[in-house]
Amino acid sequence: MDDLKKSEKDTLSGKLQNAGLRPTRQRLLLAKILFDGLPKHVTAEQVMTAVRKRKGHVSLATVYNTLNQFTQAGLMRCVSVDQSCAYFDTTLEPHHHFFDEVSGRLWDIPEGDLKISVPDAPHGRGIARVDVTVRLNKKP
Repeated sequence: MDDLKKSEKDTLSGKLQNAGLRPTRQRLLLAKILFDGLPKHVTAEQVMTAVRKRKGHVSLATVYNTLNQFTQAGLMRCVSVDQSCAYFDTTLEPHHHFFDEVSGRLWDIPEGDLKISVPDAPHGRGIARVDVTVRLNKKP
């Protein structure tokens, strides 16, 4: 955590505290990797690789737990592409995704670029949001 500048640490600490999370050393390290101002689609394994490059000491279980805590706190979104793979998205504005089944890459689709019709929600329920993932493969 020594590689965090004081102002950066204060900003990240505030972000976590505002989301109801205690700014622990591990959370601050992961927040530095995730919330650098650039949009990201990352898996837990990709975050773990970034931690290792920084010579950080966090277990993969802690990475998964922290990503889920960040998601529950509203700091990121989880994009599930299948039962065995989830990406964590730092862009919170409404949008959808392309998923390349060959490369595993995820791209944003601006919300206004996708035209869909959604039926009315069942009685007593409201639609929270609509998440669409368009799967891509190689052209035949």
